[in-house]
Amino acid sequence: MIIQRVVLNSRPGKNGVPVAENFRLEQSTIADTIQVGQVRVRTLYLSVDPYMRCQMNEDTGSDYLLPWQLSEVADGGGIGVVEESKHDNLAKGDFVTSFNWPWQTVAILDGSLLQKLIPQLVNGHLSYFLGAAGMTGLTALLGVREKGHVAVGANQTMVVSGAAGACGSLAGQIGRLEGCSRVVGIAGTDEKCSILVQEMGFDAAVNYKKGNVAEQLRELCPGGVDVYFDNVGGDISDTVISQMNQNSHIILCGQISQYNKDVPYPPPLPPDIEKIQKERNITRERFLVLNYMDKQEASILQLCQWIQEGKLKVRETVVEGLANIGAAFQSMMNGGNIGKQI
Repeated sequence: MIIQRVVLNSRPGKNGVPVAENFRLEQSTIADTIQVGQVRVRTLYLSVDPYMRCQMNEDTGSDYLLPWQLSEVADGGGIGVVEESKHDNLAKGDFVTSFNWPWQTVAILDGSLLQKLIPQLVNGHLSYFLGAAGMTGLTALLGVREKGHVAVGANQTMVVSGAAGACGSLAGQIGRLEGCSRVVGIAGTDEKCSILVQEMGFDAAVNYKKGNVAEQLRELCPGGVDVYFDNVGGDISDTVISQMNQNSHIILCGQISQYNKDVPYPPPLPPDIEKIQKERNITRERFLVLNYMDKQEASILQLCQWIQEGKLKVRETVVEGLANIGAAFQSMMNGGNIGKQI
């Protein structure tokens, strides 16, 4: 059977900025028949995410991510429909997902590595299982619960950087649902800031490209910052940390501003900011959602419930066509979209 697939065409280099041309669309073939335990699936949705930048390097710098190989198919979170099955628990027409879905139109996969999806849990929005009800939502929810130390009635202020992104837009809403009394986002355009406040329930948002971020934060967080959901690192994070309270908490989710630089993860703080962190006893521990997979099922059900109840607002940017996934990746890395990129 002839299929289309996307392979890694070139590496941007550890300090390079990814471009669409790093990927290549090509024709390939898969077997016409499947073996016992396998299923043939047609791809419906693929997710592009910041962590994939590490997979473009020969060394990902991580013990849980494998590098993509040149001229080999890329992979990541995906959703598809079963077209043929020789696996006992999967039937034709079932919707399934995997964290290691190949970027190709049709694939033959081991049925035991797939998770069956129930569209009704997300009001029929299948793609949500790659975002708000998938790994992105899990990262936001577990990050807040495991590292944020949010307590109802504690009058805590949360700041979220990269707040208009897939994870940040959920994290701010979850912070509110879990008990934060004030949630402030940081984003890169007035449009994004407006959506955060008017649609997603943030109390306020700062456009870091306009005005003095430190002054705006002091005005919007007069009692200081108790919880910081950090998606970006760099100067923005240094500014937030300098305004954090004693015994406050950083949820170290991502450092996208540093992903095109050859630095360790998490990147070290500047000496003056590190001094503030230590003097104020601010926690800043690496957070990996994979370390909490025993809580996955209950957390997914919680996310689905909030979606069904309308308490969790979801934004997606959907790009049609496998040929455009390289451009979608480039746009995502440049922060060009609001919410999840699919």
